[in-house]
Amino acid sequence: MSVRRLLRIHGKSPQLQWGILAFIMAAVAGLTVQCTQTSDDTTSFAGAAGPQVEQVEPAARIEAILPVTTVGGFFPGNDTFIRVAKDAMASVVNISSTRKAQQLGQGSPSPFFDDPFFRRFFGEEFEHRFRQPKPHREQGLGSGVIVSIDGYIVTNNHVVEQADELTVLLGDKRKFIAKLIGTDPKTDLAVIKIEAGDLPTLNWGDSGHLQVGEVVLAVGNPFGLNQTVTMGIISAVGRANMGIVDYEDFIQTDAAINPGNSGGALVNLKGELIGINTAIFSRTGGYMGIGFAIPSNMVKNVMNSLIEHGKVVRGWLGVSIQELTPELAEQFGAPDTSGALVGNVVEDSPAEEAGLRRGDIIRTYKGASVKDPTRLRSLVTETTPGTRVPLTVLRDEEIQEFSVAIGDMPKDLTAMGGSSGDSQGNHALAGLTVRPVPPGRTRDDQGALITKVKPGSSADRSGLRKGDIIVELNRTIIRDIDDFDRLTRKLGPKTPVLVLLKRGNGTIYLSIKP
Repeated sequence: MSVRRLLRIHGKSPQLQWGILAFIMAAVAGLTVQCTQTSDDTTSFAGAAGPQVEQVEPAARIEAILPVTTVGGFFPGNDTFIRVAKDAMASVVNISSTRKAQQLGQGSPSPFFDDPFFRRFFGEEFEHRFRQPKPHREQGLGSGVIVSIDGYIVTNNHVVEQADELTVLLGDKRKFIAKLIGTDPKTDLAVIKIEAGDLPTLNWGDSGHLQVGEVVLAVGNPFGLNQTVTMGIISAVGRANMGIVDYEDFIQTDAAINPGNSGGALVNLKGELIGINTAIFSRTGGYMGIGFAIPSNMVKNVMNSLIEHGKVVRGWLGVSIQELTPELAEQFGAPDTSGALVGNVVEDSPAEEAGLRRGDIIRTYKGASVKDPTRLRSLVTETTPGTRVPLTVLRDEEIQEFSVAIGDMPKDLTAMGGSSGDSQGNHALAGLTVRPVPPGRTRDDQGALITKVKPGSSADRSGLRKGDIIVELNRTIIRDIDDFDRLTRKLGPKTPVLVLLKRGNGTIYLSIKP
C-alpha cells in the first residue's frame, strides 16, 4: 500500500500520520544499513537472493522521493541562487562616509553661561574650555553597486550626503577613497567613482517588465555585516505617494532590508540589477517585511544624466494631472480608470503647443500604457528633452492621437503655472493637496478640490476633509489652483485663514489657525 494511501486512510489523526512516516523512514534507514558493497561496485541486500542492482547515492534516493527541479523548471535549484548571489556580492560594495561635526566642550552646557555676571566670575579661560566647540567625526555606513568596469558606483543620496570623505570597501577587501560625481535628492540617488579597473559589474535588468511574485535577492551590508544576501519576492510595483522622495515608482519587496542595505542591489534570478534598495517601512527601525527599491530604469536614467551633465536633466510635458477615479471616469465617459486626467495645461508648454486641453485623459505615452498619474510622470521625466513622443488621448469620449516634443523641466514650475497642487511651507494650509475641480461640481468649475489632508496638520485639526472644495480664501474667490497657490504663498506662519468650503450641497466657513 502506498504512503499516500496510508496517510489518507489514517488522515484523521495527525499523531498517527507522523508515526506512520517515522516507521517508513526507519524501515528505509534499516534497509540502507543492511546494504553491502560488492567487488564490482554494485549493491546487494545481505542474505537476499536475486540480481544485483546499481548503487544509489543517498541524495539520489531523496530526489527520487522529493524531486528537485533546476533552471527551466517551476523553481530554480540551489545552483542558480549560489551563482546569482556570488556575482551580486562581487559587485556590491561597502561605503563608509565620514563628515566633520561640531560638539560642545567637556561638561554640560548651562544657561548660566549666558549670564554676564557668571562669565565675569569664572573668567574667560573657564568659559572657553566648556563652551568652545570641538570638532568630531561622524561616520555612516551604506552600500553601493559597481555599474562600470572603470569604477562608477551607484548608491543612495542619503548614504553620501554631507560627507567629507567616502571610503569604498570591495568584496575582495580592497579599499579606495571615492570621488562624488553627482547626487539627485529628488530620487535619493547618487553616483561616486573610484580609481580602479577591470571591476565586476552586474547586467542591467528591465524594471518595466517586472511581475509581482518574482523571486529576488537583496545584497548589501546591513548593520555593517558585509556581503549579506537575503531572498524574497516582488510584493508590488509602482509604489508611490509614500512621502519618501519627490519621484517615487518603487519596487516593494519582502526580501529582508535593514539599515546599511541602502544603496545595495536588488537582483532577479537572471543575475540582473533590477533595483537599488532604498528604504523600509518599519515601526521599530528594523526589518518588518516591507522594503522599497528604486527601479533600474529610473536608476540608469539618473546615473547617465549625472555622469554626462553633472545634474539630472528631466523631461517636461507641461500639464498638471490627477487620478481618474470611477466617478470622474463616468463623468468624462471613460471606459475605465486607466490614464491621467489633465487638470491644467501650462501656457507655452510642450503640451499646449501639441494641442492638449484641460479634461483630456492621457491613455498611452510613447506606446506604453498609462495606468495612473505616477506612471505618466515617470515616463515623462525619463524622456530626454527634445524627443518627440506620440500620445493617445481620450477627449469627449473619442480617442485622438497627438505628437509632443518633450521639453526641459523648468527650475521653477510654480512661476510658470505648473503647480503640483501640494501646499508647502509653514502656514495654516500647509499639508493640503489640491487639484482642479471636475466639471459640474461648482459654478463655472471654480475652486480648488482637496484631495489629501496631512494628518495632524492645522487643516486636519480644523476639520478640512478630502473632497471639500475651497471656493474662497480670506474672502477672495479661488478660481483655480493657481489662485490657491498665489494666495497661500502670501500667508505667514502665524496668519489665521478664513476659508469658504463647498461640502456636499452646501457651503460652510472654517477658521484655521497655524
